[in-house]
Amino acid sequence: MNTNPNISVVVPLYNEEESLPELHAWIQRVMTQNNFSYEVIFVDDGSTDRSWAVIESMREKDENVHGIKFRRNYGKSPGLHNGFQAAKGDVVITMDADLQDSPDEIPELYRMITEEGYDLVSGYKMNRSQGDPLSKTIPTKLFNATARAVSGIHNLHDFNCGLKAYRRDVVKSIEVFGEMHRYIPYLAKNAGYDKIGEKMVHHQARKFGKSKFMGWNRFVNGYLDLMTLWFLQSFGRKPMHVFGFLGTLMFFIGFIACLIVGGIKLSALIAGTPAPLVVHSPYFFIALTMMIIGTQLFLTGFLGDLISRNSVGRNDYHIEKEI
Repeated sequence: MNTNPNISVVVPLYNEEESLPELHAWIQRVMTQNNFSYEVIFVDDGSTDRSWAVIESMREKDENVHGIKFRRNYGKSPGLHNGFQAAKGDVVITMDADLQDSPDEIPELYRMITEEGYDLVSGYKMNRSQGDPLSKTIPTKLFNATARAVSGIHNLHDFNCGLKAYRRDVVKSIEVFGEMHRYIPYLAKNAGYDKIGEKMVHHQARKFGKSKFMGWNRFVNGYLDLMTLWFLQSFGRKPMHVFGFLGTLMFFIGFIACLIVGGIKLSALIAGTPAPLVVHSPYFFIALTMMIIGTQLFLTGFLGDLISRNSVGRNDYHIEKEI
């Protein structure tokens, strides 16, 4: 008999004491109306206000409330990671604590996971431009276009939407670290969960406080994280394939260039014509530098392979079924 709740709601937060009671009451109302068994996991990311005291107060009144408190501010990704580890529900819903994500979307997200068979459903905030400044919306559009191109998940328009639904297996199979919360759909796809859908959701204006994110800074960091994910997925287990190839190519080009420079010098000596010293040619030093860099790249690939072969997770593969 399955004793797990139908839904686990994971809410990472930082200094949201004003919005928490309203958010909890809203979630509670939606769950009761739809007869869902549930738990709400609030992850306090080192708040400096009374957020944790509010969570403790809600726990005293509602046994479905659970809380995790960090000693200091680590970021959204660690909050989600710990929330995922604690979640027991068949379907896991994530949402922000600022009341911009509507709990009224939960029943349909749950239905899409349980009835339509999606592994992950991401929200798409169609009316986001009504409440956000250009400094946030323009980087967001650029970020999403880049993420679609690199990840190959072309049906998502809002990778960074906090309102998402997952099958429990998905959140137990991925590791959200650093600032990788922006790319959870990509992480899920890399883990073999490629049935990813999207649902248009209502985006509400922030009711309390102000946004904790800066648009252009988020875009730059997000771009670097995306390149990291792409590289790890493509070459994480076989670094020699990229570093060894580039190193061999550069060494070969440099070696051929050295032969050409030396050949020109040798032909001049044979013909008895005056020729400048090889070291006076800038092409000699360019060729030598390419050979040195090529050797270093090759050794980098070799060391990367050694590290990969001794990695704890070198044979960590996600198995869906066994009979």
